[in-house]
Amino acid sequence: MAKIDLIVRRAKLDGKDVDVFVSKGKIVEVKPSAESLDAGDAHVEEAYGLTLLPSLTDVHVHLREPGFEYKEDVESGLRAAAWGGFSNIMCMANTKPVNDNGSVTELMLDKARKYWPKGPRLFPIGALTKGLKGEELAPMAELAQAGCAAFSNDGVPVESTKIFRLAVEYASDWDRVVIDHCEDPYLGVGAGINEGEVSSRLGLPGQPDVAEALQVARDILLAEYLDLPIHLAHISCRRSADLIRYAKARGVKITAETTPHYLTMTESILEAEATEYDALAKVNPPLRTEDDRQAMIEALNDGTIDCLATDHAPHAGHEKETEFDVAPCGITGLDTALSVTWGLVRDGVLTREAFLRAWTTAPCTVFNLPVNSFAPGDPADFFLFDEDEEWTVSPSTLHSKGKNTPLLGSVLKGRVKTHFIAGKKIV
Repeated sequence: MAKIDLIVRRAKLDGKDVDVFVSKGKIVEVKPSAESLDAGDAHVEEAYGLTLLPSLTDVHVHLREPGFEYKEDVESGLRAAAWGGFSNIMCMANTKPVNDNGSVTELMLDKARKYWPKGPRLFPIGALTKGLKGEELAPMAELAQAGCAAFSNDGVPVESTKIFRLAVEYASDWDRVVIDHCEDPYLGVGAGINEGEVSSRLGLPGQPDVAEALQVARDILLAEYLDLPIHLAHISCRRSADLIRYAKARGVKITAETTPHYLTMTESILEAEATEYDALAKVNPPLRTEDDRQAMIEALNDGTIDCLATDHAPHAGHEKETEFDVAPCGITGLDTALSVTWGLVRDGVLTREAFLRAWTTAPCTVFNLPVNSFAPGDPADFFLFDEDEEWTVSPSTLHSKGKNTPLLGSVLKGRVKTHFIAGKKIV
């Protein structure tokens, strides 16, 4: 048996008390807790009955560096990830300069190694087109070789189907997947509110759900024609879920993600007395109807939607403290995602199996990232979680620079107490 260098004692895994044995950053064995234990010279971490969960993976994060460090930077973003329970972070390319060349990718990776050498691990996403302009493909070979794990024009829909097709084909040459921002470029781009009764009452121009579904349909047809994978970002509505479900039944290589806010919030927050016209709830795609929210839960539970992702989009306070129509879209999420989604499990809304699949195995399978399922040889990425600890969402309790969340003032339940990546304690 390998020499054990870490033992986690008396943790709860699937409701059972277990001891976890780790050697050289890998899981060696998980077995029922023993009354006594000869630990030798291994470090022993007493869990005292805390819940043991595998570290999460977030495939959709905006870390803002380089260029917008006043919103977030690699150091602060990974700090929020570490305390949020995430071991793998994929960051989008809409930086300044855009991550459309290897030097920007290398800068991001250098910053991660400097500030968080033990993890969380950073996996940059390369720009799909130069400058995210949708006119010319970015140098995908250079970006892949520099360390990009996927390609995306997130934030800016690719209008040209020809360019998008070429991107999907070239990405496959490097065993990479294209992540698409599904938004018709002519139907309420970035409106931040759903087109419907609420937008009409508030007098705001909205974005219809069909703006998302049209691009979803295009991507499904392309994926089927090319027989190549495409990943759909931040799915928000029933129309899209129905299309994805149909495509999967046909064997199309489509995968998709949704976010905690589409599972727990609706457009009605924008006309509530305390949050009317609140730009903290302005996000793209916008918060939809209650029927859409229910559809996202159904699709996540039945596997139509593969992954959860935060779409962590930090902004400075002054950028959100303005008129709704000029405020930027985006909600910060790395700090709150675990508590919010585990709350759905606790309430019986989301199955535990769907939670684990969506935050761990599915994203890592889609993007070929390390994942811990507590099998021998898996990376020892896990955290101890206090399911009962209550905390108030406030600027002081968020590790991210971004405080822009409509959850401010809310009391959430569940907090990371200790986090290990490759057997090393990071927080």
